[in-house]
Amino acid sequence: MIEGVSLVEEALAGSLPVRELRVTAETRSLPAVLAAEARGIPVVEVSERGLARISSLETPPGIMAVAETAPSSLSGLLAGPGLVLLLAGIADPGNAGTLVRAAEAFGAGGVIFGAGGVDPYGPKTVRAAMGSLFRLPHAVAEASAVLEAAAAAGRPIVAADRSGVDLADFRFPARPVLAIGAERGGVRAWLGRWDEAVSIPHAGPTDSLNAAVAGAIVLYEWSKRTSFL
Repeated sequence: MIEGVSLVEEALAGSLPVRELRVTAETRSLPAVLAAEARGIPVVEVSERGLARISSLETPPGIMAVAETAPSSLSGLLAGPGLVLLLAGIADPGNAGTLVRAAEAFGAGGVIFGAGGVDPYGPKTVRAAMGSLFRLPHAVAEASAVLEAAAAAGRPIVAADRSGVDLADFRFPARPVLAIGAERGGVRAWLGRWDEAVSIPHAGPTDSLNAAVAGAIVLYEWSKRTSFL
């Protein structure tokens, strides 16, 4: 379920299979709705109260798209170029969605959602990703499957971990899988082992960073060193 004008427009502009729009009388004539109709996508008009019953928002925006999920295969995702981001047990949808946005912004080739973590298609994850989830290849996988598939694809796993090499001195391997874990348990709580580790130095006494902040910093540094920016 995709709610709001901006996200519905993003979904219609991408390759996501949009199957239906649900709208109110107030949003019935929006350009996005008319464009969907012109493409043969069914548009169902419902009351504001009816839409509010299925909305996940306190103030429903009056427009919702129903779309098919479109995950990639793990092997197919890892066969592509560039860095692949691994959300290793991240359960907060805001962090997960923000990391998907950062992955797209800094040129990652795709995202793996670790099984048992956040639902990639949950309403909060979709909103936080702000359309990036509709464009960036993604898969869902167990830890054992990630380890096996990464090895088969010749991709080293790089974990963001306090035991790792200082980011300033770290040399990124080719086509890495960058694993970002939850703030408390870190990568090791979900994945267990990896090939290399990188750490972000702290000037203050804090012992950890928010997962989305840490992931964005490492993604940015990787992008600079691969001449993306």
